[in-house]
Amino acid sequence: MEMPDPDAAILSRKANVVDRLQAVLPKGSVIHETTELRAYECDALTAYTCPPLCAVLPGSTEEVAAVLSICHEEGVPVVPRGAGTSLAGGALATADAVMLGTARLNAVLETSFDDRYIRVQAGRTNLSVTGAVEDEGFFYAPDPSSQLACAIAGNIAMNSGGAHCLKYGVTTNNLLGVKMVLMDGTVTEIGGAHLDAGSYDLLGLICGSEGQLGVVTEATLRILHKPEGARPVLMGYDSSEVAGQVVTEIIKAGVLPVAIEFMDRPCIEACEAFAKAGYPMCEALLIVEVEGSDAEIDAQLGRITEIAARHEPVELREARDADEAGRIWLGRKSAFGAMGQINDYMCLDGTIPVSELPHVLRRIGELAQDYGLAVANVFHAGDGNMHPLILYNANTPGEQEKCEALGADILRLCVEVGGCLTGEHGVGIEKRDLMLVQYDAPDLEAQMAVKDVFDPAWLLNAAKVFPLSVSASRRAA
Repeated sequence: MEMPDPDAAILSRKANVVDRLQAVLPKGSVIHETTELRAYECDALTAYTCPPLCAVLPGSTEEVAAVLSICHEEGVPVVPRGAGTSLAGGALATADAVMLGTARLNAVLETSFDDRYIRVQAGRTNLSVTGAVEDEGFFYAPDPSSQLACAIAGNIAMNSGGAHCLKYGVTTNNLLGVKMVLMDGTVTEIGGAHLDAGSYDLLGLICGSEGQLGVVTEATLRILHKPEGARPVLMGYDSSEVAGQVVTEIIKAGVLPVAIEFMDRPCIEACEAFAKAGYPMCEALLIVEVEGSDAEIDAQLGRITEIAARHEPVELREARDADEAGRIWLGRKSAFGAMGQINDYMCLDGTIPVSELPHVLRRIGELAQDYGLAVANVFHAGDGNMHPLILYNANTPGEQEKCEALGADILRLCVEVGGCLTGEHGVGIEKRDLMLVQYDAPDLEAQMAVKDVFDPAWLLNAAKVFPLSVSASRRAA
């Protein structure tokens, strides 16, 4: 008896799915040729690649609903994708999945300056939200380093933050409502253009759920008045531990800067070579920014520089004008691109209590020595959101595995000191097996039970977030 050809069955299944999707979407919205799918084979965690079955680019909530309804009927997994800037593999495809991109969902739908909100399609880029309201003196506060490219959909999925989250909070603190499509095509609205929604905090559940519960197509976001002014101060120190202690003392003093950013020597050297921002060559650099009226700024910076001076800084430089302020921030904003010119790297984002900064920085250095790999640190020090960059050579056999092992040990360290595995990058595939470090079996069971309610067949962003060993039975069902 002739055995069936598995490849032929896969091709037949793909053809059927593509035909059905093309029937409900405009021409050019379904991408299925092998060469074209290369653009969707990975996100910013480029160490792992897998092209999807096909990719779709819907332009409305109705089109998203039609896509999900078809995939639900066919039993085809769906991987939502914002701009693909995920550093945790959150938008990595599987070979049997439809990739649902939000790039064409980019319109501004409604703006109210009186009530301080803007409603946008979720594929709109982060920075362009501020661009839509800045002429009226408003801005959107969350500002991840990838804000020029990253989409609001991805920001909601990962609960993204940014340099200014110390004062203004992360995405969940600036999200008022969403329109979301469930896996079976049902459209639902949660929250809206008001401060708090009644009943259960479903909005808090959706923000940070990593595309596991539904596909967000529209978002109502809080916009804020621009401050009267802002001014950064740059501080250089001879050790990372001392810089960490300065951060702790600033927070303890009750001063609330809008941002406290940290860079160590490897990162300083790379950023200076790349951006030529005029940074001092020292072991650790802090950028602290405050905002308000001139009097408020002077009072806050006076207190901050007093604390900084007690720890014998190598350099203590306050911006005198907008040009100097821009140069102070130039290197920090260029950090990830600058490091990428030097070497391959893996960027982590464990979060720790601010008081543990000196200890954690010291232990990261010790762990790096143990593994024989270099680590550069650049992160949001004010809220303890660490971003160690582990440098390695992807072309050297075994180095990627060594890098991943060091990363796992650093994240375990974050949990040990009372922190957590992720601050804004999400779990994705990068940290899914480490979830057992932070959560025990009943905790994970409770989380997976929530997914059961929203996505009973486990078709949305499958094989992410939850360790495969504990989610296997649900995915198999």
